[in-house]
Amino acid sequence: MNFIPGYSLRQGSTLDKALLVKFMQRTYQEQFPNQDFSHLAHTVEQYFCRDTPLWWVYEEVGEIGEVGEVGEVGAVGEEILHQLPITDYQSPVACLWVGNAIDQVSGDRHPYIFLLYVIPEYRRKGIGKGLMAYVENWATQKRDVSGKPSYRQIGLQVFLSNTPALNLYHQLGYQEQSLWMVKSL
Repeated sequence: MNFIPGYSLRQGSTLDKALLVKFMQRTYQEQFPNQDFSHLAHTVEQYFCRDTPLWWVYEEVGEIGEVGEVGEVGAVGEEILHQLPITDYQSPVACLWVGNAIDQVSGDRHPYIFLLYVIPEYRRKGIGKGLMAYVENWATQKRDVSGKPSYRQIGLQVFLSNTPALNLYHQLGYQEQSLWMVKSL
């Protein structure tokens, strides 16, 4: 699927649970490096399903020789490997996982971004912005049975310490609506 120049987008499946957990752990470990995030496997197990879409971003590369290691498809014979699309044996560089939420003021259901993660060496290349544009377009295309748009907003949570993400979301028009507060006991 065309995405942004140099990258392609593929919809994930429920078979991607382990990779999704890995990406979730990476994003949280960047913000909280001394924490154990093994519990995120339970989060994915509980919430990841066909109704919570997942997309992966892959870097497009030319020749087979430029890819490097084959990775998880290592058992595939060389002749079959050359017939596979490049993204079938290349690791993703970013992901977007979307669930749903209910606005507690209006009662409307809306998409909620569970995870947007871009591997550090691929940041500042437009991938995060591209994923946000993609999900916004995806959400505006959804219609209810009467043909009316299904959604009027997209929600997400971002840590205050994640300045690059805050800047991206502000640049894209996202605004603070509430403040999540915690008290350590």
